[in-house]
Amino acid sequence: MAKPNKKGPTRTVDIFCAKCKTQLFKYRKGGKGALVKCFKERIVADFTQIPCTCPNCGQEFARETLVRGTPAFKMIGGKITFK
Repeated sequence: MAKPNKKGPTRTVDIFCAKCKTQLFKYRKGGKGALVKCFKERIVADFTQIPCTCPNCGQEFARETLVRGTPAFKMIGGKITFK
């Protein structure tokens, strides 16, 4: 499979914790579907201190993984919302 485009999409979305509504990331998302994974190279602003953990409530919202050979966060269903 091909690697994701380095430049990526221009539209940014804000990702929030579903439990406490704290902002976690500002992310360049492509397409209009659900947020399943976040490629690390597309994250514009990271508001977390510990990767994959909400800084406010401490809930784990994702797992670190490799998708098509590129580092990414695989989101856990129902733990995040985005606008």
